[in-house]
Amino acid sequence: MENQEKQTNGQNGSNQQDKPILTTRQGHPVTDNQNIRTVGNRGPATMENYQFLEKMSHFDRERVPERVVHARGAGAHGVFEAYGTVGDEPIAKYTRAKLFQEKGKQTPVFVRFSTVGHGGHSPETLRDPRGFAVKFYTEDGNWDLVGNNLKIFFIRDALKFPDLIHSQKPDPVTNIQSGERIFDFIASTPESTHMATFLFSPWGIPANYRQMQGSGVNTYKWVNADGEAVLVKYHWEPLQGIRNLTQAEAQDIQGKNFNHATQDLFEAIKEGNYPQWELLVQIMSDDEHPELDFDPLDDTKLWPREQFPWLPVGKMTLNRNPENYFAEVEQAAFGTGVLVDGLDFSDDKMLQGRTFSYSDTQRYRVGANYLQLPINAPKTHVATNQRDGQMAYRQDILPGTNPHINYEPSILGGYKEAPKVAKDHTPRYEANLVRQKIDRTNDFKQAGDTYRNFEDWEREDLITNLVNTLATCDKRIQDKMIEHFTLADEDYGRRVAEGLKNTTKSMDDKGPNGAISPKAGVEEAKEVSHPAKPY
Repeated sequence: MENQEKQTNGQNGSNQQDKPILTTRQGHPVTDNQNIRTVGNRGPATMENYQFLEKMSHFDRERVPERVVHARGAGAHGVFEAYGTVGDEPIAKYTRAKLFQEKGKQTPVFVRFSTVGHGGHSPETLRDPRGFAVKFYTEDGNWDLVGNNLKIFFIRDALKFPDLIHSQKPDPVTNIQSGERIFDFIASTPESTHMATFLFSPWGIPANYRQMQGSGVNTYKWVNADGEAVLVKYHWEPLQGIRNLTQAEAQDIQGKNFNHATQDLFEAIKEGNYPQWELLVQIMSDDEHPELDFDPLDDTKLWPREQFPWLPVGKMTLNRNPENYFAEVEQAAFGTGVLVDGLDFSDDKMLQGRTFSYSDTQRYRVGANYLQLPINAPKTHVATNQRDGQMAYRQDILPGTNPHINYEPSILGGYKEAPKVAKDHTPRYEANLVRQKIDRTNDFKQAGDTYRNFEDWEREDLITNLVNTLATCDKRIQDKMIEHFTLADEDYGRRVAEGLKNTTKSMDDKGPNGAISPKAGVEEAKEVSHPAKPY
């Protein structure tokens, strides 16, 4: 009886007297949080119900606009520990970025994992790339490494990004995602063949966030103290191993728990089973590499490991869960343009486009002062002349600075430019302004290599998933995709063609789950449901 009373009185056995007083957002004590103020206990409510108006109006505004992509996500805090080397060489040979220089140097990080195309409460079992975004809080300010689990992408030019996402989002008329719309775009975009090969294999459904790879996807540059640059690709390898799901396995899990990946990450960290990833890079000299059959700046291509080995540079450990999902995970804002000294952009066309879009969407979604939020703010000092704006709750002014000077240069006070600590990287360009594709598109070779490198069961699952989705598509789309798969690998195209001959226009129950197969489950729901009388 005594234990029961303690549980009733609150957590940890505390009684009502020990609890803090509930207040309004203005700090006014709330004496009645159960009843709105009315004329009599059945009468009309009065307009001066400020407590109610404040509570309800804030509730009406609790949500911010959902991310247009990567809406469903989970996150965690941790630390990155540098090795001080890149492979067997001193890392200073390639980059002057301070976070990498010393062996054992630790940098706080926050990581957000996500699905890409689906909404904020969609199942984590859906076939979709997974986002893998890391914010490093370095001594020189923040660095965001924003990537996916898959190492390549659908398109190589950012101009096509809105079209790609529109094709993967629900139909604007029916609000149902359509395999025909997805493959209509892919069939018309040959460079997507490689990504489709990965996405419709078991690699398209990671088992959870802890046991999936990460990649920067785009090509970046490292710059050393002499201003010399190299091209780099980033890879995160999970020390827990890699696990993927087949379509059937994913569907079975979805029927039991569609939050399984978020739950797995949170509970593992809570139990002290901290997930770890090693950060590796591939390095290439900063030129066009005519000896390769692909362009190093093409994000639809892999860099062959035998030519450009993976070199370890550090290890990341996630060891702390968020205390508030909205404040830390939902409002976390990443951008590919957030780089520190020693890291730089390449001319990768997708990277150039992402650099504008990512930060722009955060200003729309969270607000112009999103960088003042604790999860996004650097842990080093911030001193700018950027002032005010919606929801500014502090000014970026250092103590002792003349508050009247919000411009630069100034004789009277304010801030000065930072001294240069190393030589600038100053690449030279000689070309005309054009609107052209890159020369070495080679859209199918690596798709064929990937298909042949899959294990037999992975190829089997890939063909089944492709056939079941393409079966719902217009025959012109089917024919174009068969053509592309055949150009990648003759066996690949033949098996898809044979599969389509042996199936019908309607999806069977082994087809891709969720919104990708909108007809799946529609008739079944009618057949297996139970009639009920009105009440």
